Amino acid sequence: MIGEDSESERQRRLRAAQRIVIKVGTSIISRAEGGVCVERIEPLVRSIAQLKRAGRLVVLVSSGAVGLGADRLGLHPSRLHDVVVRQACAAVGQSLLMHSYEQLFGVHDVKIAQVLLTEDDFIEWKRYTNLRRTMEKLLKLNVLPIINENDTVSTAELEYASGHERVFGDNDRLAALVMSRMESDALVLLTNVDGLLRYDPKVVDRDLNSDKQPALIPLVTDLTDEVKALAAGPSAGGRGGMFTKLEGAQIAMQAGGVAVIANGMQPAVLDDIFAGKQIGTTFMSNSRMAGKRRWLTYSAGVRGRVIVNEGAREAIISGKASLLSSGVVRVEQQFEPQDVVSIADCEGREFARGIINCASADARALIEGASATTAGGPRSRVLVTRDNLVLSEQR
Repeated sequence: MIGEDSESERQRRLRAAQRIVIKVGTSIISRAEGGVCVERIEPLVRSIAQLKRAGRLVVLVSSGAVGLGADRLGLHPSRLHDVVVRQACAAVGQSLLMHSYEQLFGVHDVKIAQVLLTEDDFIEWKRYTNLRRTMEKLLKLNVLPIINENDTVSTAELEYASGHERVFGDNDRLAALVMSRMESDALVLLTNVDGLLRYDPKVVDRDLNSDKQPALIPLVTDLTDEVKALAAGPSAGGRGGMFTKLEGAQIAMQAGGVAVIANGMQPAVLDDIFAGKQIGTTFMSNSRMAGKRRWLTYSAGVRGRVIVNEGAREAIISGKASLLSSGVVRVEQQFEPQDVVSIADCEGREFARGIINCASADARALIEGASATTAGGPRSRVLVTRDNLVLSEQR
């Protein structure tokens, strides 16, 4: 049961949401036999047009390009395990996807713009900042930005296979990162299930003799390990699944917004959500993480690692201390000033991340007691200031 106060707050926040990010999954976009499913997309397009007419600022994150490209090229889904094949399919599918959106939104006189993003747009702080400026200008011009990962040029999957940590590997997390950067009020993740279910529907479907039905969880205010354990594997047509949607919901909650996972097969789903009706699973929290800390936590690319002694670790974790050069044991890898580094204990366990004030060569010189050429003064002893640091337990 949902408490009366929580239900009232849920309704209030969704009805009042002005800045909205909506993600539509592959299962909604594509037909099982291939091609765009206009019958499912058209009601969503109509609802988005109505939201815009009501003065709400909407951003659409759309999956489906890779699948559409594969269908047009006549490729079996098994071929999509090859990254280069996926990139080729994305190049073909993006134009098909945008052509469909242009026709559908054109009926409602909604202007659209294609925005293709790579992980570098989030990893690098300057590009991350510029992303917001571009998106704000599009919204000011009354344009609907339609976002997707730029699979055609992205090398993230190749780098991930080599051991690099991914910022996003699917459009659920991408949508959440866009929502976080835009300081949006609401994130809606549309899929082919009703929301977060107590039982895995795949298991129930396999057991034809079972009379148990999966129970929808209407509201989540704390993403505990127990809640995360309810998530299953990836969806059939896309890269994401319920677990990636929970990751997206967590980012939205940290951004101080509300997230909804709902069934995009229902024609009036968006109308009902923003009318405050109980649709899908709503995620909301009263806490909020500051913008730069969210970037450090979810988006920033780690360029190097700093190993610290136990005293420095305790000072950072227990107090509000910055990282001083006196507490550093060694520096690993090469990095430049303002890069993000991992901060780990002597056993290599990361407990924080932060923006470093100097290059790796200068950091090594400071640790060794030498005078770095660009250090210049007492402040050079502060390698990472507290305001530019986030603890792993907050991530």
